[in-house]
Amino acid sequence: MPSREYRRAYRRRVSEIETDAARAPVRQGPIYRIVRGILRPLVHLVYRPVITGAERVPKHGPVIFASNHLSFVDSIVIPLASPRPVQFLAKSHYFTGTGISGWLSRTFFGAIGAVSVERGAGAQAQTALDQGRRILESGAAFALYPEGTRSLDGRLYRGRTGVAWLALETGATVVPVGLVGTQEIQPVGAKLPRVRPVTVRFGAPIDLSRHGPASSGRARRAATDEIMAAIQELTGQEPANRYNEAPPQGALAKLADRVVPRERV
Repeated sequence: MPSREYRRAYRRRVSEIETDAARAPVRQGPIYRIVRGILRPLVHLVYRPVITGAERVPKHGPVIFASNHLSFVDSIVIPLASPRPVQFLAKSHYFTGTGISGWLSRTFFGAIGAVSVERGAGAQAQTALDQGRRILESGAAFALYPEGTRSLDGRLYRGRTGVAWLALETGATVVPVGLVGTQEIQPVGAKLPRVRPVTVRFGAPIDLSRHGPASSGRARRAATDEIMAAIQELTGQEPANRYNEAPPQGALAKLADRVVPRERV
């Protein structure tokens, strides 16, 4: 029977391997390249999207695509319009279904570069950011929506500072992305996509390092505001000047949110 010291050393080694695996970047496999190779020409043939500024996207190194968010199909449009492979976070329930439909969902979202993550605030939000950081530290491209969720009224909402934290923490270049018309392809409640004009505009890369370190709340806020201004310039959307979330309920909650605004990540 192995000694107690041997068992301890074995458990410690297993723990180290599991930790390294958790920290390893999520990489795209051959299915991603196959599906992207099939879908890109098909989408271009059917939808004939107008794509501008793709030459501005750095060919190498970590890049954050920071985009407005109008429709479920945004997460399909960006990977197909991008000149380089890109990954993004998707709700975990797309990966946890059972049966044939669950398998199809997992296969499809994995094929287009999605990475499963639990959505939420606090620890869950930080876990999502850490997942994005691992992707960027591997030198890959990562797409996210600073607004946090889809705009149902077409306005551009205030950006959450997680995008700035990622950029300042990893040194990644931020490329603002403006999507126009995707809400008409699959409006909220529609089960099937429709053929409608869509425009994807890649903006000039932004270096946010001049704002300060990722540990500074003021730097994160200023950097995020710069990103959102660049997105608004690309889309022409009306600024909502507030976060895309349910307003605080009750007089005390409203007062607290106004007096000591919390940072949205």
